[in-house]
Amino acid sequence: MKIKASEMRIQYDSSMHIEIVIGGTKDYTMSDIDKVKDIVSDGKELSVEIKQYRYKRSLDSNAYMWLLLNKMAAILHTTKDELYIEVLSRYGVFTHVIVKENVVERVKAEWKSVRELGPVTIGGRVGAQLQCFFGSSTYDTKEMCTLIEGVVSEAKELGIETLPPYKLMIMKSEWGVK
Repeated sequence: MKIKASEMRIQYDSSMHIEIVIGGTKDYTMSDIDKVKDIVSDGKELSVEIKQYRYKRSLDSNAYMWLLLNKMAAILHTTKDELYIEVLSRYGVFTHVIVKENVVERVKAEWKSVRELGPVTIGGRVGAQLQCFFGSSTYDTKEMCTLIEGVVSEAKELGIETLPPYKLMIMKSEWGVK
């Protein structure tokens, strides 16, 4: 059971055990609560994780990105997958790593896109500096928004019809992006 909480209160019971009271929107059923109560009443423990709420990217936004990539690929005489790697390198999220020369190809096989930045010497040892791009399935809403805005911009440059600005705004609002 997941709960989207907007408030939290910490209190203690008569044995000084901590109690966390969470309040928020009701996106669960009484049946969900009864199941949790049954687990605890059977003497079993719950695993509880509390973390900041993040809007999930909509599948519509992902599908829209791939639709545009497909149309762009047809014009550019490439595949949508090759174009995806290109837009990741322009608008995507990346990290830099330094690896031994003999493992560069293995690292490339593990990442969606890798740009070789050249040799680097650290502590007298030579390695290869790489810029490694994460696949969009790992992106949060803000990162995905940046990627889609880039794809939309490039699609417009190619003369491809895109969603009207108000529909893109609706899509962004569904992600929680302003």
